[in-house]
Amino acid sequence: MHTADIAASVLLLGIIVVSLLSNVVVLICFLYNPEIRKQVPGLFILNLTFCNLLLSVSNMPLTLVGLITKGHPGGSGFCQIVGFLDTFLTTNSMLSMAALSIDRWVAVVFPLSYHSRIRHRDAVIALGYTWVHSLCFSTVATCSSWVGYHQLYASCTLCNVRANGAGTQFIIFTVLLHSLTFLLTLIVLCVTYLKVLKVARFHCKRIDVITMQTLVLLVDIHPSVRQKCLDEQKRRRQRATKKISTFIGTFVVCFAPYVITRIIELFCPGPISPHWGVLSKCLAYSKAASDPFVYSLLRHQYRKTCSHLANKVLKRSPLNSSSRRVENSTVSLNVIHFISHAD
Repeated sequence: MHTADIAASVLLLGIIVVSLLSNVVVLICFLYNPEIRKQVPGLFILNLTFCNLLLSVSNMPLTLVGLITKGHPGGSGFCQIVGFLDTFLTTNSMLSMAALSIDRWVAVVFPLSYHSRIRHRDAVIALGYTWVHSLCFSTVATCSSWVGYHQLYASCTLCNVRANGAGTQFIIFTVLLHSLTFLLTLIVLCVTYLKVLKVARFHCKRIDVITMQTLVLLVDIHPSVRQKCLDEQKRRRQRATKKISTFIGTFVVCFAPYVITRIIELFCPGPISPHWGVLSKCLAYSKAASDPFVYSLLRHQYRKTCSHLANKVLKRSPLNSSSRRVENSTVSLNVIHFISHAD
């Protein structure tokens, strides 16, 4: 194997492991915590987790096999099934991210009427649309025999080699697919999250004004306390920007190279480096590994659930640990009291 192939194989193996573990943890948190199940975003996250898990156990391992063996992983029929899943799961996960961004936009912009605007029924309808949308594109590609093993990506996916007899139709289909999945989702993410950022900055400014007025009134306040308040203002403004940048940035970094490569492949007859093709595919796969951290595991509710599950597995409880600390402090006080009386 070439050094670049070994590096790509190690990278893909790491993505598979991280994706499987992190998405399984998200699924366990969803099943364990009833509060998460009651929330509307939990349905979108569950759908996204389902797509990522299925992608991790079906498409990623076969791409790894294709990288190692440099050959066709399985028969033609099997590869078509995997290619169908590749188109369906990728499209479904992108649209789930768009649905999550719309949900958060409504929650921030219309906080008082959020529960009347976004209900579980609305979430189910939105998820139904993502499934129909994804099934339409993946079914058309499979029935038209445009799915097969693509050497450039070492994957069973859309393959222009199999569409020689229908070149124009395949080009139109591919452009429509990426326009109504990647481009549509990117536009929705940018519009919704930038509006969320605008609202967040507006509230931060209001809080900053109140804070500054309070600091002016508190003449005797210590300079270090005043500086801490100013630093907290700065951190608050940066926190919102970082979150929005993470949502949009991870989507662009992971999917844009692969989509751009697919479009270039349609219109440029020149050869594309297979190392770049595999790398772009690995970047697309890495979104499945990053999604649990971007949308779930770094949130307080999921962290709390993970901590509770870890304590339960280790047969500890926060109550026992806190009572143990109280007991230790009581013993220490008794020892000090005894020594003082002894003196």
